[in-house]
Amino acid sequence: MHRHAAFQLVMAPRGEAALAGADGTVVRGTALLVPPMTAHRMVAAGVLLTLFVEPHSALADRLRGRCGSGSGILAVPELGLLDEAELGRAAALPSAGLDPRLLAAAALLEGLVGLEEPVPMDVVAARVGLSPQRLRALARQQLGIPLAHRRIWSKLRRSAQALEEGRSPADAAAAGGFADQAHLTHRMREMIGMTPAAVLRALREPSQSAAGASGHVHGDGPGDG
Repeated sequence: MHRHAAFQLVMAPRGEAALAGADGTVVRGTALLVPPMTAHRMVAAGVLLTLFVEPHSALADRLRGRCGSGSGILAVPELGLLDEAELGRAAALPSAGLDPRLLAAAALLEGLVGLEEPVPMDVVAARVGLSPQRLRALARQQLGIPLAHRRIWSKLRRSAQALEEGRSPADAAAAGGFADQAHLTHRMREMIGMTPAAVLRALREPSQSAAGASGHVHGDGPGDG
């Protein structure tokens, strides 16, 4: 069971994908949507394509509209009809619906990831002209994600990129600004449902694994969460 600090689209090229929510309810479909910070786990399946969609992108605007007021896992067969290139173009565009100050804060946090000492949230808030309380409230309201989790997610992405470059888990932990490999492993299992070792296996043997990663395209291994 894990929770992403991003939207997750899970698509089955053949057959169906299956995800279980925190209450054990299993949702099946050719394409499934998991809102940010929604606890879930993968149910054993064949090859799946998973895309993590950053919450400050134009594609996330569309996904927020699809989720409505609900916060659970949704079957979204219409999104499974879109090809990867089309999804990628929408994911690369900035959101048109989020408060510009929130977008500026997200960009600041992204740039600050990797520093030895984390920058206090009140400093980030002051730079975008908000109080820390208002910035946190905006993030929860519009992104559905606490900014502290957003910072961790950005660090994990940097570590995943380091793994993709062939670096060791220890080096990947340092690249993401984690204290050590154990800290990276804990956060990765918590937010991705996989260990760094499992990610490495998936990257080295993409043709033999139900998990793969390239840029913002990833796969959750059914055996790892």
